[in-house]
Amino acid sequence: MFDVMTFGEGMLRLSTRDFERLEQASTCFMDFGGAEANVAVGVSRLGLSSSWISVLPDSKLGFSARNKLRMAGVDTSFVKYSKNGRMGLYFVEFGANPRRTTVIYDRKDSSISLMEEDDLDFSSILKAKAFHVTGITPALGKGCAQATKNAMKAAKENGATVFFDVNYRQKLWSVQEARSTIEPLMEYVDVLITTEEDSNKVFGVAGSDYGEVASRLRDKFKFKVVAITIRGDQSVLRNTWTSIACDSAQQYTDKTYELELVDRFGAGDSFSAGFIYGYLTKKGDIAESLKIGNAFAALKHSNRTDFNWSSLEEVVSLLGNSSSRVER
Repeated sequence: MFDVMTFGEGMLRLSTRDFERLEQASTCFMDFGGAEANVAVGVSRLGLSSSWISVLPDSKLGFSARNKLRMAGVDTSFVKYSKNGRMGLYFVEFGANPRRTTVIYDRKDSSISLMEEDDLDFSSILKAKAFHVTGITPALGKGCAQATKNAMKAAKENGATVFFDVNYRQKLWSVQEARSTIEPLMEYVDVLITTEEDSNKVFGVAGSDYGEVASRLRDKFKFKVVAITIRGDQSVLRNTWTSIACDSAQQYTDKTYELELVDRFGAGDSFSAGFIYGYLTKKGDIAESLKIGNAFAALKHSNRTDFNWSSLEEVVSLLGNSSSRVER
């Protein structure tokens, strides 16, 4: 029995150095990422036991990805190694205001996208207090979509709390495809994590009042909790992070963090990890879960790679409003 299990794609990330353009770069940093993998690493860093379920190519690149998860304390015993497909890649070109950061995906025919729905027996392996998956996984292919449903159903039947992050990716599928696939999965979800933009695109629930959007989503799908993450307005060059949440009792808000941006990738996954950690360790206290999720996500912006290498001690220190001066 793990505290948290996740299911999703893993990819190698190749990112340029010192804000170089991909056209001019001669070398790149090679790291590993993937929404559900990032969450598994995050909860592990905070002190929970976690296991990541996926399909990787039976190759040195697949083994490299596995090793990076293990190094972060994540169990990989349920990863399937396939002779079919390849390792998905994505290239990151970091921008500086006013130039945007851009991503190029090279994930076609990745091993997980070619999986069949019965390649993994979720009913026997999915035993955890919490299960987390995102809307990226069912977007990868028909086999992945059905496997996601099987996993969520098995998690519920085995007594896990199911967390789902919408994570809409327009480069993977259309709004119509996402809505028709994701909405039927919501019957298995206990806690929904989303953004205002994704709420509008995928569920057709929009509004300028984030708390109202969260409440409408909760009522529409009968979720226990809905959390919405909120980034600052990039048009005025402010980097900020906060979120809101609601359950059947009330709405919850937290402070807004001003960020010095190093790497924004994986911040939403860090929020999910922090929120899950709080939910499991604080006996479902939504206010505390929100604070931990926000602090962990804010810290993620300060370190490079998709993984959040921050610690629980740093989260506690940030929540205590400690000084950002040099620690000696």
